[in-house]
Amino acid sequence: MAPRLRPSAILLFLLALLLAACRPAADGSPTLSVEPSVSSAPSAPAHSVYPLTLTDDAGRQVTISAAPTRIVSLAPSNTEIACALGACDDLVGVTDFDDYPAQVAAVTDVVIGAVVDVEKVVAAAPELILAAGNGLTPTSVIDQLTGLGYPVLALYPHDLAGVYDDISLVGEAIDAQGAAGQLVTSLQARADAVVTAVAGAERPRTFYEVGVFEGSIYTAGRDSFLASLILLAGAEAITGDPASTAIQLEDLIAADPQLILLGDAAYDPTITPASVTARPGWGDMTAVKDGRIVVVLDDVVITRPGPRIVDGLEALAKAIHPELFP
Repeated sequence: MAPRLRPSAILLFLLALLLAACRPAADGSPTLSVEPSVSSAPSAPAHSVYPLTLTDDAGRQVTISAAPTRIVSLAPSNTEIACALGACDDLVGVTDFDDYPAQVAAVTDVVIGAVVDVEKVVAAAPELILAAGNGLTPTSVIDQLTGLGYPVLALYPHDLAGVYDDISLVGEAIDAQGAAGQLVTSLQARADAVVTAVAGAERPRTFYEVGVFEGSIYTAGRDSFLASLILLAGAEAITGDPASTAIQLEDLIAADPQLILLGDAAYDPTITPASVTARPGWGDMTAVKDGRIVVVLDDVVITRPGPRIVDGLEALAKAIHPELFP
């Protein structure tokens, strides 16, 4: 098993993920959505018919010649999707950041330190590669693997509807449409229940701390996946720069959060409400004055757009509105 990453290494990986996740859609349109059920699993035959051509999240046409039994995943969220659809035993390559489900620890790491080792991918002899879109898996790597003849699906959801669509897409790719449809239906119902529960509640101005690194403060980017989840969970998201996800301290003070959620505390036990209160300049914020600083230990499911994303939405809603989720 790969050695446990230090908090700083974990933060760097999460920042890389969020920087990709906060870029605008390719057509420049906003990606923020407050409707959890705007998309559902598309109707499909009981079984896929191969060769099968699918369109991935990058708009690429990808042809899969036969039902894949050897799958490489280049992102933890993709690994979780494959496993949720019953294909965990078909995984022959994952990332060194994969930690769920537990059995993926025995699968060969082909992405190490967020860098794809193409030689290891080739050695795994994949019949399907699940990449991360929007630059998280470099386009040059996707092009290289495609040029070598491998079918590469790039997955990049912008919101909950996009997660549902990606689950359905992978289900079709691996001939697991039935399992995908059942999973999507279950996730939609749970997300709808959260939105209904918080519908009439006050919506506090909420700052979600992704990390404080080398003097920079990182949070949800404007029009980002994370910001959309905070809205769905019943709050107004205080957001950072859409490209970098960073926010200046003076801008954060001006936004005056009523609630501070410490996502980075899930990886660094030294980040506590007391440590935040002691930070220079933070004492004038309403959330600090009122003691509304909450440690969020579920950051991994909040920021990982896979089949546990509604677990993340539920965790956010409970952190924002504990009175509604006893």
